Amino acid sequence: MSRIGKLPVEIPSSVKVNLTGNHVEVSGPHGSLKQDFGEGVVLSLADGALTVTPKDQSPHANAMHGTVRSIIHNMVTGVQTPYQKDLEIQGVGFKAALKGSVLDLSLGYSHPVNYAIPEGISVTVKDGTQINIKGADKALVGKVAAEIKHFYPVEPYKGKGVRIAGEHVRRKEGKKSAK
Repeated sequence: MSRIGKLPVEIPSSVKVNLTGNHVEVSGPHGSLKQDFGEGVVLSLADGALTVTPKDQSPHANAMHGTVRSIIHNMVTGVQTPYQKDLEIQGVGFKAALKGSVLDLSLGYSHPVNYAIPEGISVTVKDGTQINIKGADKALVGKVAAEIKHFYPVEPYKGKGVRIAGEHVRRKEGKKSAK
């Protein structure tokens, strides 16, 4: 059995959980999330805690035991305090601007890169180079950050590109000129 899966998910008073079979709906001050889980686990809600148990001893049920518990815990945490990722843009002329629900990125290409922000995610741009991504769904926040970073990953010679705040990029030495 999973050590993580054995732990019950504590439900705070500010969060409501609705459980119908293997369909979980979590709502709180910062939004609501829904998720369907497969038939490998059994979910039960009692005394302000949600517990996950494997349906049988099959490898699939054992594998999903801890995974489902972690996903539900992330849902409860996300609607209580939203997840966030900070991105930094470095490079001469590289900048970002928010136009409605579209993030407009100038990343040194001959054309601007437009990224449609998905529903449930809020993006703020500060100084044209700092991007803050916030949302209740941990996986969606990470996916949005990864997709924006993928438009121009940091290159190792000059260090320009889009990076997650605090990320260390290993720099390489450039070519040496022959004298």
